[in-house]
Amino acid sequence: MVIPADIEAQILRYYHAERWTIGTIAQQLHIHHSVVRRVLGQAGLPRIGSPARASRIDPYLPFIHQTLETFPSLTASRLYAMVCERGYRGSPDHFRHIIACHRPRAKVEAYLRLRTLPGEQAQVDWGHFGHLEIGRARRPLMAFVMVLSYSRQIFLRFYPDARMENFLRGHVGAFSAWGGVPRVLLPDYVPGNIIAVMCRLPLCGGPLILL
Repeated sequence: MVIPADIEAQILRYYHAERWTIGTIAQQLHIHHSVVRRVLGQAGLPRIGSPARASRIDPYLPFIHQTLETFPSLTASRLYAMVCERGYRGSPDHFRHIIACHRPRAKVEAYLRLRTLPGEQAQVDWGHFGHLEIGRARRPLMAFVMVLSYSRQIFLRFYPDARMENFLRGHVGAFSAWGGVPRVLLPDYVPGNIIAVMCRLPLCGGPLILL
């Protein structure tokens, strides 16, 4: 189960700043106490209060950490069998909880969210939808796609290829359908598109900016 970032932040604040117990946090946030323990374990922050008692899993933690670093997607059941072969005698349910606390967290990938004004920007690309059999010829079925960045409105038109004339026809069709031209176009790189950078399309009231 994926824990929302705001819930994680509340758990850490209540535990380390307000010094609430795990049971209090679980009760006030309406979540299971195991979720609170998992967030605290994954954060890797020192626990407040008396030191934890020695656990039978402690001698095997170096092996568990090394194995998870090498094979981060290894299932808890497989890892449990490996640890049992080395002498561990704990229950599988408790072991799964321990692995959830010690498993390396996937790196969060950052994204830049585009925020534009109405009519400021559109994104252009081709999509491939297989092939068409026309007589004895086999032609690719290509879709010209233009998306307005602000409203996410889509213009789509199919063509039997992705040649420059169809690329320009797609632009004209989109501009005609919308009754205007975005100030900036962001085409996905297609070798022929570079020709359009040197063009001024007739529907533009001024210079068209392509990036």
